[in-house]
Amino acid sequence: MKVNKLRNKENQIINGPLEIKPKIFNDERGYFYETWNAKDFEAKINSETSFVQDNQSFSERGTLRGLHYQLNPMAQGKLVRVTKGIVFDVIVDLRQKSNTFKSWTSLILNCQDKNQIWIPKGFAHGFLTLSEEAILEYKVTDFWEKDLERTILWNDPSISIEWPRLNNKLLEPNLSFKDINGLSLQSVIKKGEVF
Repeated sequence: MKVNKLRNKENQIINGPLEIKPKIFNDERGYFYETWNAKDFEAKINSETSFVQDNQSFSERGTLRGLHYQLNPMAQGKLVRVTKGIVFDVIVDLRQKSNTFKSWTSLILNCQDKNQIWIPKGFAHGFLTLSEEAILEYKVTDFWEKDLERTILWNDPSISIEWPRLNNKLLEPNLSFKDINGLSLQSVIKKGEVF
């Protein structure tokens, strides 16, 4: 597997998150690759990690989910991949001591490249479905806890995520009630709901 460090829009490396590109073995019958290998993964992120749950979501074109995260003591690291379709995947650094605090980065995840994103604890995560349909699968390092889950508004102007456009217009996202009513980044900082 190969890994790439991710950069924000100011071209600063965001320490922690990584794009992971697996080694794919193709032949006339199809392909084979390891989606996850504990030894290799821990060597690349330089840390022991224990995943407790695998999740899957199905989304139609234009569905936007996020920006979600979970507070301590049950903050979640996530290893995310797309097994069908294409998504525009976004993370926002919520670690107050990070030199990239409040900045964001994105990655196109798709089933053809089979790339993944490792999102350590301390980041909000969201994605926009670009293909007709997409299946997103991810491993998490802690269980979901409703009382600790938080949502930041996907279009918060203080973050200014550059969501993909179609015909020079922002693709009108299909949002859940929870995502429509997300909080501003300033609100969660003021409440101390960051890392």
